Amino acid sequence: MTYEEFLDWLDEDTHAEWVNGKVVIHSPVSLRQNQLAGWLLILLSAFAEEGDGGEVLFAPFQMKIGPDFPGRAPDILFVARENLSRLRPNRLEGPADLVVEIVSPGSRGVDRGDEHFEYERGGVREYWLLDPERTLAEFNQLRPDGRYHLAAPDENGVFHSAVLPGFWLKVGWLWQDPPPAVRDVLTAWEAASAF
Repeated sequence: MTYEEFLDWLDEDTHAEWVNGKVVIHSPVSLRQNQLAGWLLILLSAFAEEGDGGEVLFAPFQMKIGPDFPGRAPDILFVARENLSRLRPNRLEGPADLVVEIVSPGSRGVDRGDEHFEYERGGVREYWLLDPERTLAEFNQLRPDGRYHLAAPDENGVFHSAVLPGFWLKVGWLWQDPPPAVRDVLTAWEAASAF
């Protein structure tokens, strides 16, 4: 199946990716994955809205980095204002500026392997890999040499995004069940002058 045929076949209720000419259907996410994705989606959207713009999208929206790349559906992706011309009605043509993948036991190998290397090679500037089962967060940032390096949280356990200047979060917030109230995070950002 070609990528164009895949896009014609795909509907908004199907979470699937196109890899090497084949359709890969994703299994439903867990409650914890859904809570974490929803919480991050709200935070990133609020920050983008108050900041310099950009678009925050979520699965199953497609990202096709380039002609030789699979069609992926990241859990969350952010496209900076200067790259909004890459957006099409049913996909992103080119790399997102930020991709967030929330790991499930069944996706761990793909998220850490194939997708990691695709996103690095394709120019995704920041790739967050969040594993709620293992309470492990990896924040990969693209260096000028085109390779990812792990960006460590500061001494207070706070991660600062390079793609969204001023955006920060306490890594411990990711593992709280339920996550902190969005209004509390927004209040913390306002107190720290994030907006």
